[in-house]
Amino acid sequence: MMSRNPALRIGALLVLAALSGCARKDADQSADNGMADQPAVSPPLTGILTEEEFKALHELRTDAPPPAEGTMIEIAGSAAYLSLPDGSPPFPGIVVIHEWWGLNDHIKHWSDRLAADGYAALAVDLYGGKVAETPDDAMSYVRSVDEPRAQEILAAAHAFLAADPRVQAPARGSIGWCFGGGWSLRHAIAAADLDAAVIYYGQPVSDVETLRGIRGHVLGIFANRDGSITPDAVDAFESALAEAGVSHSIHRYDADHAFANPSSARYDQPAATEAWTVVRSFLDAHLRERAH
Repeated sequence: MMSRNPALRIGALLVLAALSGCARKDADQSADNGMADQPAVSPPLTGILTEEEFKALHELRTDAPPPAEGTMIEIAGSAAYLSLPDGSPPFPGIVVIHEWWGLNDHIKHWSDRLAADGYAALAVDLYGGKVAETPDDAMSYVRSVDEPRAQEILAAAHAFLAADPRVQAPARGSIGWCFGGGWSLRHAIAAADLDAAVIYYGQPVSDVETLRGIRGHVLGIFANRDGSITPDAVDAFESALAEAGVSHSIHRYDADHAFANPSSARYDQPAATEAWTVVRSFLDAHLRERAH
């Protein structure tokens, strides 16, 4: 039976869709969240693509990211990476949610990038310490994610940003890419006091009642040449957000899936630079200004 709670109606199929950023666009309308009585059914993870085509969207670059500048801490019994701005708190805070590779050095670099821009960035680990080096490993880790446990970690990270004396965040947001983009949206649905969520080509949701749970602002960054999350799926997401009364902004780029992350072999610097400008403006308006 489908859960009556809109925040839980993303469903077992959507869980995996959000994890991989690749399931069929109607998955959020087709199953429960794995916490109801109906058994979860494992969906195909590759959308309209074959599995090999989907894996080809996720290739790591061979160059190394800059050295990490933050520190590893523990959140809800899980490792996390905290990067802080210069100066004294309070700082606006952001939960950073990794791609399907896991909490690797590239995600730590993203956290440092956010910290350099004035945000306390807390990168969570939803893989229990595992970091994938191949698409096969990443697919396996995505499928093994325990949804309630992932929600527990995100909720704890969200609370940490407000309570920790090093942060004392008066405004909090989330950001994620692909797998993490889907979870950034899920976090916005679950955390009524989240101020802003950035979704980089994460699996969208088209169920209006589910989206009504969002109280913060949503920014979606999508790629028009994404063979998994198609422009039609983004259209449906945008329409559903409007119908649900969610404050949102959707931006699309003539690029491929994973275009905005320097760790991706499909990194598109011009499109990524433009998207980062949009993201910075969004975070400034909905997090930084509330923190002062």
